[in-house]
Amino acid sequence: MKLPNFKNLILFENEDFILINKPPHISTLHNRVIESEVSLIELARDYFSDVQAAHRLDKETSGILIFAKNPDAYRHISLQFEHRQVAKLYHAIVEGIQDYDNVAVNFPILPLKTGAVKIDVQEGKEALTFFKTLEAFQNHTLVECRPITGRMHQIRIHLSVLDSPIVFDEQYGGEKLYLSDIKRNFNLKKNTEEQPLIQRVALHAFSIQFQLLNGEDLYQEAEYPKDIRALVNQLRKNI
Repeated sequence: MKLPNFKNLILFENEDFILINKPPHISTLHNRVIESEVSLIELARDYFSDVQAAHRLDKETSGILIFAKNPDAYRHISLQFEHRQVAKLYHAIVEGIQDYDNVAVNFPILPLKTGAVKIDVQEGKEALTFFKTLEAFQNHTLVECRPITGRMHQIRIHLSVLDSPIVFDEQYGGEKLYLSDIKRNFNLKKNTEEQPLIQRVALHAFSIQFQLLNGEDLYQEAEYPKDIRALVNQLRKNI
């Protein structure tokens, strides 16, 4: 994978924060298991040496990510996350035609040693997500996800609970999606193997809103990366 130029990812920057549009397939923090793998925090510190990641996104997830440039900024944003004052919206392409109008999923989540999570009413930690349908296609739906808490894999497992797993999220019941699944009279070229329309979990951190140190509210959106954009376009073309 070609490493991105960190400067080209920046959506907003002031003396306290850097907001970027994270590409998929790159970890937020350093991977101790795969030492040779470069993380976004390393790229960020090459750009500005004192930055800290204010939160994290899964390796496959794209979208808005906040870095703090100094200790005061890090404390400021950390308290907002702790008190659930940061408003985050994600977009996901899920299986099935779903009609969600601010549907709430309130199931506790327990992390497992495998790196996955499960719903566990007895030992899990509180987790609440709201879902809203943005656009329905032939057999799939573009869904807005509003997590109130910030548990690992929260959106992914809560969508699985609703029987609408995210495309390519095989860990939580999602399946790969091929053009032949959605396009009538699709013919694959001879001696070629069909590739999925997207090569990762179809989840994007679309927007974020929080308060800057001067008291002003900042709202920022991140446009879809190429793979999500192409997937949505194909679904629209083949309704």
